[in-house]
Amino acid sequence: MFAKGPSLGVRLLVLAVLSAALMVVDARLELLKPMRSQMGLVLTPFYWMANLPVRVGDGVAEQFTSRSSLLAENEKLKAESLLMQRRLQKLAALTEQNVRLRELLNSAALVDEKVLVGELIGVDPNPFTHRILIDKGSKDGVFLGQPVLDARGLMGQVVEVMPYTARVLLLTDTTHSIPVQVNRNGLRAIASGTGNPERLELRHVADTADIKEGDLLVSSGLGQRFPAGYPVATVKEVIHDSGQPFAIVRAVPTAALNRSRYMLLVFSDTRSPEQRAIDSGEAQEKADQQSGQQAGEQQSTVPAAGAPDAAPAPATPTAPAAATPLPASPATPTSPANRGGAH
Repeated sequence: MFAKGPSLGVRLLVLAVLSAALMVVDARLELLKPMRSQMGLVLTPFYWMANLPVRVGDGVAEQFTSRSSLLAENEKLKAESLLMQRRLQKLAALTEQNVRLRELLNSAALVDEKVLVGELIGVDPNPFTHRILIDKGSKDGVFLGQPVLDARGLMGQVVEVMPYTARVLLLTDTTHSIPVQVNRNGLRAIASGTGNPERLELRHVADTADIKEGDLLVSSGLGQRFPAGYPVATVKEVIHDSGQPFAIVRAVPTAALNRSRYMLLVFSDTRSPEQRAIDSGEAQEKADQQSGQQAGEQQSTVPAAGAPDAAPAPATPTAPAAATPLPASPATPTSPANRGGAH
């Protein structure tokens, strides 16, 4: 009743041998190629159905992953855009700073005096005073009353000095005045601050004075505070009133008082007129002494060279004899006179 077939191990062995034989035949011969092609065509739907859950799962995961990755990429691009805009702004600021420094260097080349470049680090918050703070102080040689200018013209003067900083009073402050002259004809006037950073006023200008719109006002050098010849302002408006003895003259500062970040501190000659006269007299005296010594040396060498009949032995006494009266004649009697005239 219970018929027994081959055991499971025998059947497995037979199937393994048969599979190995089919693989060998398929690899060595092409007899099974048509059958394999037909079997692949028949089994393709089964493969597709078996792979469908995996593909559906991958598609859903890809949708969620792509959305999250797109959101992350969008945030990343926004951050990169902000960074690039910041760098672009920094590049624009550096470009403008380079232009200002080049202008400042060009203006420094036109200044005869020694200059020091300073940078703006603070502005006085009081709206009724026009003062700024720079990063140079007494350690850098800054002194009270030192003129300050930018690439376009005079800005003001130092009014407070600290070890590493200094405070500058601008031209437009109501307490500041500067002697100026019209560059066109030399007419002198006083330019005073109005509290407006874009305007100066000329005080006590006669109504008949030769001044007109567009004239350049430069520092006159009077008062020994500002060096002469620096641009101060440009005349913007001249109002004549027949009933008033003085004309109303308004000017615009040439310096960019509200925009300049870098400025020049000018080390001009601060000596008094008396000291300058003494120094010039001493320099002239030294020049006269040097010229007298050079003339004496030339006169002492010419006779020795121009006496061909003299023997070598007497040549030595003749040189001192010719040279003895020379030092008394050129400079010694005139030196006290020159010194007294200088004083």
